[in-house]
Amino acid sequence: MTTVELVEHARAVSVPLPDASGRALAASRIVDAAPDPYTEGRWVLRAGSKVGAVRIEVPGGEPVTVRIAPKVPIGRLFFLLGYSLDPRSWRDGEVEVGDHRDLLPALAHAVERQVDRALRRGLLQGYRATEETSLVVRGRIREAEQIRRHFGATLPIEIAYDEFTTDIAENRILRAAVERLLRLPGVPHEVRRRLMHQRARLADITPLIRGQALPAWHPTRLNSRYHHALHLAGVVLDGASPEHQADGLRIDGYLFNMNKLFEDFLTVALREAYRGSDRSCRFQDPHHLDEAHEIRMKPDFVLYGPDGEPQAVVDAKYKAEKPDGYPDADLYQMLAYCTALGLSEGHLVYAKGNAPHAAHHVRHAGIVIHQHALDLDRSPADLMTAVGDLARLMARDLPE
Repeated sequence: MTTVELVEHARAVSVPLPDASGRALAASRIVDAAPDPYTEGRWVLRAGSKVGAVRIEVPGGEPVTVRIAPKVPIGRLFFLLGYSLDPRSWRDGEVEVGDHRDLLPALAHAVERQVDRALRRGLLQGYRATEETSLVVRGRIREAEQIRRHFGATLPIEIAYDEFTTDIAENRILRAAVERLLRLPGVPHEVRRRLMHQRARLADITPLIRGQALPAWHPTRLNSRYHHALHLAGVVLDGASPEHQADGLRIDGYLFNMNKLFEDFLTVALREAYRGSDRSCRFQDPHHLDEAHEIRMKPDFVLYGPDGEPQAVVDAKYKAEKPDGYPDADLYQMLAYCTALGLSEGHLVYAKGNAPHAAHHVRHAGIVIHQHALDLDRSPADLMTAVGDLARLMARDLPE
């Protein structure tokens, strides 16, 4: 099996690959892949903003495993993830990743530890709405179904009732996440052994049908010990995990989209900075650039003042500044946002840069576009301080 090691947004590398495997990588769009124009039998690969590990199996060909390492430390990545999932309960150090330095082993370790904590006092029980055909009356009779199915016969009876059971949405989600991790390549043996133990604890829970939507759950006081585990389980089960088989090509693994992760963290952190104030915040706020409402736009974050009018707009950009500066297209995009929203200032926030802040005064428009660099290598406390400073810059009358 061929293993390819890449780093997100790093320089392209030339690796020896069979043509079938190279074409499969190109078709998957997991990385940018093209035949090496100078050497036959080699492909040029470059990772973008997706990080993680996937295995690609081609019929009749050698499996290829691609590992894409994030530029930020694994511990910092999981801080960003945990905070964006639940900012009021996740703190640095609560997403336990052990000694793992690769993303998938760290994720599997973190999920297993949280599942273990959730189940330590036994499986959570709750009420589940049940509909069935029975010979005895329990709960209420479903009259319409009784008539439709049994044409007025007395027995059997179509009934509906609430059953107090462990076979509830929370436990079904945990079981699905554990089983998903057990199917992924690259989970360390010790972590896999512990995951199998968790699966045994959830053996009596009805498994989810793959491809169907996850059952809904709602955070309450009663299921509070499950919250962290359920948040991480949702990450494992979301659509960012490629797992499909088409035309004999099988892709199995797990990927994080760092663009989305940075955007989620920044917007949630800004919202928390304004919590308790007289401002309101909207994510992916839909607006139109033109009077005819034909040109749509969705800024990542719009801050509204006490009067309900837009006060600030933010767009998150997970890209490092190049020696010649940030792309001009970002400035044009922010200028459009400010013009449509009637704002005199706009804020572009990058994951890292050569300078912490730059301001551009647009000619004949009276608009200032700020470019901020948020260094993700900083400690969580310093990172949150930097977000707080940004929040106060956007709303200058916000108290310290």
